[in-house]
Amino acid sequence: MAINATNSTSSNITQATNTTGVTNPNGQLKKNDFLKLLLVQLQYQDPTAPTDTEKILTQTSQLATLESSNNTQKSLDKLAASLGNAQQFSTIAAIGKTADLGSDSITIDKGKSSTFEVYFPQDVQNGSVVITDSNGATVKTLDVGTNPAGVYQFTWNGNDTAGNAVSAGIYHVNATYSNPNGKKLTTRLGAYPIESVKFDKGNTLVKVGSNYVPLDNIKEVY
Repeated sequence: MAINATNSTSSNITQATNTTGVTNPNGQLKKNDFLKLLLVQLQYQDPTAPTDTEKILTQTSQLATLESSNNTQKSLDKLAASLGNAQQFSTIAAIGKTADLGSDSITIDKGKSSTFEVYFPQDVQNGSVVITDSNGATVKTLDVGTNPAGVYQFTWNGNDTAGNAVSAGIYHVNATYSNPNGKKLTTRLGAYPIESVKFDKGNTLVKVGSNYVPLDNIKEVY
């Protein structure tokens, strides 16, 4: 497609652009820009060598395809946002169920204490929190006492049953207890009821125990 715009014409176009302050903040040409280029191209074409009609139709078709693509992308973006919101709010249905974080482990440094929480689904008549090492050997037992069902916080001073500081590392926390009817039950660290759901900057957080954790950290809900 031939364009015979003279230097003076190009200068005038440039001055007009600078005068009106027409800019593209995104640094990208959009469909309207291509349409303006096509019209300018037709306006300044060489009368002795006019633009081929087939080429005009081809460019017009390309503009239509570009517009259709842009509209499709906008629709997909809206659909993705809608599905994301629906998925977030569907998490509300999990309130009241139990979330499993997939681990019963705590990490402790030698000479340091560790605070953790354990959930007891039923009332506790009596029971113990048992802390074991990586080999399954019991290193410490903490008394639960008599308490109603709920999440309870425990602090382990990092000493074993003999009063010696344990080595730094990973330890596992489980509990055995009896309800008021004398039934033997078990529970462990890492499984808590979901008390609430919070949405923060596009992220879904659920409250388990006294903390909010990302939904991605939960391995199972039951």
